[in-house]
Amino acid sequence: MSAKWLLAAPALLALWVAKDMTISQTTSLTRFDGREVGRLETAMWRSYYAHQRLRLFGELVDLMRHQYHLPFWRANLAAWHAARAAVVFQRGHNRAGYELALPDLRDYYTIIRRSSDRPFSVDTVARLELEWWIVHRERARHAPQDLERSLAALQAAIFQRPEALFREHAKSRAVAMSLCDAVQAGGHATEQDWGRIEALLDSSWTSLHEAVVQY
Repeated sequence: MSAKWLLAAPALLALWVAKDMTISQTTSLTRFDGREVGRLETAMWRSYYAHQRLRLFGELVDLMRHQYHLPFWRANLAAWHAARAAVVFQRGHNRAGYELALPDLRDYYTIIRRSSDRPFSVDTVARLELEWWIVHRERARHAPQDLERSLAALQAAIFQRPEALFREHAKSRAVAMSLCDAVQAGGHATEQDWGRIEALLDSSWTSLHEAVVQY
């Protein structure tokens, strides 16, 4: 019996993957827990700076599954594209190099769009995602408000609402990034630092959730 199951396992796995990748499933992008997204983003930043790639990938999958409500294998594929986009972007030294991350960002948002009830433009959203990455990477060349504006523009494109609705979300997230940059530049973030960062991200994503469910 065990031998039969061993032989059948690859076929069963293939069926599971095929079902996850082809099943028609639509969910609302407003169905997320702002506090949990803030906690997960903090955890991902910590994993990133600690060079814990497997943990970071697992946290990405967790975000895709429980906040974007993607099936298991689709969540893993989305996380893989997001992670690869970040790696490609990190290697860039100018806009042409940064834009090499666009194909994976488009694939990432294509997976989310496929399961979303929001008919956003994948290409527009992928480019806006990349734009705030660039503004943050080249922050010495930008005014602080530029990062806030780019973060708000991304959510406005996803949820198809006015940018003004996302100012609080963008401001708190931008401040969290600036704080994280500052403490990492100092050599090491303390637990107190991470607590402050998580509080800002909690406020950011909670504000976003309130904005999209009440508008």
